[in-house]
Amino acid sequence: MTGISRLSPVFDRFPLPPGVRVGTVLYGGRRVERFEAEFWTPRQRQAHSLHELSYRACFKPQLPRFFIERLTGPGDLVYDPFSGRGTTALEAALLDRRVAANDANPLSALLSAPRLVPPPDPGAVAERLASYPFDPSARADRDLSMFYHPVTEAHLVSLRRALLERAASDREDDLDRWIRMVATNRLSGHSRNFFSVYTLPPNQAASPESQRRINERLRQTPPPKDVDGIVVHKTARLLRDLSDEDRRRLARRAEDARFMTGDARSTPGLLPDSVRLTVTSPPFLDQVAYAKDNWLRCWFNGLDEERVASGITMSRTVRAWSGVMGEVFAELFRVTAPGGHVAFEVGEVRRSTVPLDEHVVPLGEEAGFVCQAVFVNRSRFTKTSHIWGVANHRGGTNTNRIVLFFKE
Repeated sequence: MTGISRLSPVFDRFPLPPGVRVGTVLYGGRRVERFEAEFWTPRQRQAHSLHELSYRACFKPQLPRFFIERLTGPGDLVYDPFSGRGTTALEAALLDRRVAANDANPLSALLSAPRLVPPPDPGAVAERLASYPFDPSARADRDLSMFYHPVTEAHLVSLRRALLERAASDREDDLDRWIRMVATNRLSGHSRNFFSVYTLPPNQAASPESQRRINERLRQTPPPKDVDGIVVHKTARLLRDLSDEDRRRLARRAEDARFMTGDARSTPGLLPDSVRLTVTSPPFLDQVAYAKDNWLRCWFNGLDEERVASGITMSRTVRAWSGVMGEVFAELFRVTAPGGHVAFEVGEVRRSTVPLDEHVVPLGEEAGFVCQAVFVNRSRFTKTSHIWGVANHRGGTNTNRIVLFFKE
């Protein structure tokens, strides 16, 4: 515990958990302090209900909260250049920090920004849904019969048309954007509260061919689903933890929140020396096929999935990945305020043979940052899972590695 006081005085106000292991590790020729413990819980649904949107490769809200609480104050700007579902942005807004987020995938802003402006109640969502025109003969421009009952498809395509038309005609408002976000999240999944027949977990869409095989194996056909009812039900679930104070904080931070879509290596929308803290997790080499997993969400939102795929970093080698991340760190150094921090979360990939933190430390320091420490969060879990090439077994551990940088 003695080394933690050398990181930043604000850490003294937040003691680390009992049993933390403190040591040093050699990175690129110099020693860096490493702190290892269970810093946040591995249990599900321990964070605010507004976070409960599935997205591939997202980290737990407790991770950004750990650093936001310790390294920023109300009104400070918190940034995530690889925003995904917007975990860092939402957690920062709930903690009354200003928000900036960027992602190459346009779905990120569509899933993130609406949660800073939640509807007053599920009834308002139900009323708006009832106002959209419904065409019982509506069909998609591609075969989706392996996912949806014809009645479900008609409701879904009618909803898609209404939302896209309102957006194209500049009539889209916060309530439309909320409904679009929720519907995008409910397109496919493995419970009755999704529009589709039983399929893969909602953070990745099966291909039509794969879904046909799933249907054959399970001897299932898509049942009719209540599209409006599912959207209203999910809205109630997302809003269940929302207090009046939460609403006030979110409304305050929504006024100047920035949700950008583009390359993290160039963010002209951010001023130099403006960010107090960045908390992010970049793509881990080519471990996740973001566009392939989101093809159905792209269709619903009128996005070209191939164009989306072309903008996402999918490096096959560590050398190529490091080249991109080096440019990202240069941009982060430009926008980080003196005295600010970057918490850069990476993991072990390719069956634990590539610990990316070893490559991240020199990249950050070459950009001008000082590496203060590496935090290794080891969480106990009981579910069988295989993520990022790390084989998780019953009673095993799941690891986050966060490299903490400081700008002098």
